[in-house]
Amino acid sequence: MTDLMQRWEIPTFGLDTLRLARVPRPVAKAGEVLVRVAAVSLNYRDAEVAENGMGASLQFPFTPASDMAGTVVAVGEGVNRFKVGDKVLSSFFAGWVDGRPLSWADAPPQGGPIPGMLAEYVATPAEWCVLAPRSLNAAQASTLPVAALTAWMALIELGHLHAGQTVVVQGTGGVSLFAVQLAAAHGARVIITSSSDEKIARAVELGATHGIHRGRVPDWHHAVLELTGGQGAEHVLEMAGGDNLARSLQAVSNGGRVSVIGLLESDQLSAPLMSLLAKRAAIVGVAVGPRRALEDLIRMVERHTLQPVIDHTYRFAEVPRAFAHLQRGAFGKVVIEVGP
Repeated sequence: MTDLMQRWEIPTFGLDTLRLARVPRPVAKAGEVLVRVAAVSLNYRDAEVAENGMGASLQFPFTPASDMAGTVVAVGEGVNRFKVGDKVLSSFFAGWVDGRPLSWADAPPQGGPIPGMLAEYVATPAEWCVLAPRSLNAAQASTLPVAALTAWMALIELGHLHAGQTVVVQGTGGVSLFAVQLAAAHGARVIITSSSDEKIARAVELGATHGIHRGRVPDWHHAVLELTGGQGAEHVLEMAGGDNLARSLQAVSNGGRVSVIGLLESDQLSAPLMSLLAKRAAIVGVAVGPRRALEDLIRMVERHTLQPVIDHTYRFAEVPRAFAHLQRGAFGKVVIEVGP
């Protein structure tokens, strides 16, 4: 290995400031592993952090992106979780191993405020990594730490999904398509909403049972009630924000659960209080999960050979194009291949 490497960074807020820099390769300190990065997958949050910080205080120059798959090439003093040659993934929250949720101040996210993964090498605490699934290649595995784990937390870990229940999934981004696959694997009926017939058809191939075209049926909750015989869905994944929450509450069953995950339309929520009280529904914020839950998810991925959906893979030199694709909207995940 040379003493230098390449990494992407922003000198100030704005994706238009992205630059590829040549910098010293990091060294694994005590408790750390040095990882040769193989692939990085992008989340909507990564673009927002680069544009405005998304509430995080960044130290510039800042390297974006939280989700990484790579190979351990060196271990620091005291590390016994991993050895050289292990395939690993980053976990999103630094220090949240298990148990009750920690504040973002106590367990800050990687990729903002903690520097991210768009580099040829990263040195990171071993406690912030997990073993990658053997059933996936690096590009596929890199999609798990945020998108797949968020869907897992909403439906399985927190939602206790079981066979025979109905799940409404909004959109066809990374979290949504993982939710389709996880729900179908657990024997649930999945209703997906999208503004594209083509994307609905592809989601049905992944396990969705029904699709609702939001362009033709803007009040999509009526269609959900019709499909469920007036009962509504036990689980609704709310991805848009704003007054779409009111539709989600109309679509959810009595005593059902609305998992608030995305803010694609607004960072505010608006809904009549009586709708919530009448349904006795739960509205729960879901923001990724602890390291232990990621390890549980990986075991499920290996056992059921779940295949992440990747819309497009870009080369390391094409990071600005990858972010542009992300912001246009993707069917599944956008991934950047960094190294071998």
